Amino acid sequence: MNSETTVKFPGPKNMSKTIVGLVVAVLIILLGLQSFTIVEAGHRGVVLQLGAVQPQVLEEGLHFRIPLIQKVIPIEVRVQKAESSQVSASRDLQTVTTTLAVNYHLEGVNVNSLFQKVGMEYKARVVDPAISEALKGITAQYTAEDLIAKRSEVSSKVKEALAAKLSLYNMVLDEINITEFKFSEEFDRAIEQKQIAEQQALKSKLDLDRIKIEKEQEITRAQAQAEALRLQKQEVTPELIKLREIEAQLKAIEKWNGSMPNVTGGATPFINVK
Repeated sequence: MNSETTVKFPGPKNMSKTIVGLVVAVLIILLGLQSFTIVEAGHRGVVLQLGAVQPQVLEEGLHFRIPLIQKVIPIEVRVQKAESSQVSASRDLQTVTTTLAVNYHLEGVNVNSLFQKVGMEYKARVVDPAISEALKGITAQYTAEDLIAKRSEVSSKVKEALAAKLSLYNMVLDEINITEFKFSEEFDRAIEQKQIAEQQALKSKLDLDRIKIEKEQEITRAQAQAEALRLQKQEVTPELIKLREIEAQLKAIEKWNGSMPNVTGGATPFINVK
């Protein structure tokens, strides 16, 4: 007796239920995954609920959010760097190009306010214009030479002005560095010529001081010699003269060899020593 195996396929209704079940399962999984978000290190999360910025700001780590209703925008709060080269005018109307490096960061608790007011383009909309305005405002207070001579003072004032502007948008200025002041070629030549003139003037002054000191030294030596001669004259007395004559005669006797000098006429010369 032969037996036959019958294969039964699911009917249309069963097939539809299976597909629907799979779709629902996939949707549940996707919704479950969308229910959580991770805020990376050095960032804060701005929560948008149906497009509206929410008051809470998400810290670093894992957070729950309502799928399809809420969206989390990560915003970096690490120190950021902005480099800028600005052309401005000094108080004496010299054109100066200033290269500036700025370090700043966003206040983590207020990034939602910044996002709401400015958006993600805060560097182009706020930071760069603030740097330009602060720098031009301060350089206009100094002459070109003072900008070079008082660089640290200028940097301090620029930092103060820029910090005040950034604070209006919940940004914190960490540090600024003025890396270069660049002037026109004509001004550079004028500065160079002035420095050469100052060097020459200093050299001339030093030469005059040296000549004056040497002259004073010569006068001092002459005065000392004159004083010495005066003192010697004061010390010359008749007794001293007589003593010197006796000493000279004694030296002559000591050198005499006993022979009479050859002379013609006159008495035999000899020294009378008592």
